[in-house]
Amino acid sequence: MPKPRPKIATDPIDALLSAHGLRRTVAGRRVLGWFLAHPDTSLTHAQLQSALQNETPDGADALALDRVTLYRLIDRLTQVGLLLCRVDSQRVRRFQSMPESVHTLPHFECQNCHRDQPLVGALSADAHDLELAAHNALRALQALGYQGLSLDVAVRGVCADCASATAILPTPPSLPLM
Repeated sequence: MPKPRPKIATDPIDALLSAHGLRRTVAGRRVLGWFLAHPDTSLTHAQLQSALQNETPDGADALALDRVTLYRLIDRLTQVGLLLCRVDSQRVRRFQSMPESVHTLPHFECQNCHRDQPLVGALSADAHDLELAAHNALRALQALGYQGLSLDVAVRGVCADCASATAILPTPPSLPLM
């Protein structure tokens, strides 16, 4: 009687890539792994490239991702729903991981410092209502034939840090008129 083959543990990142029809490349595992390890972080393409370079130990044989390869990879991960892409008021794209169970990730974008902060914790009491509204909106659009949908709830304004910093700054003295 032949011995049963032992089950090989599947890497969860490889499983996600395969489940979404993507190749399991070193670059794909590295980028998706970074986003999954930092779920509340929203970065631009350049910020991500810098973060990936900074996490590489000196002298390690790490895969260097050039700008174009990284852009294409982020685009593919976004298209299949593994990453969320937001465009802020300055038309800058920011990316973050998109949990499969979430239809919308509310966030606050500061118009002054351009930090992007998730509001899931702040809106925890209303999270179910927000999730239900997002689900209903997406379902209605799917019924009309729309595909590949996602919903972005963005609140824009000035964050508490910037507001308090502005309040602290002294008013410049007025110059006498001549």
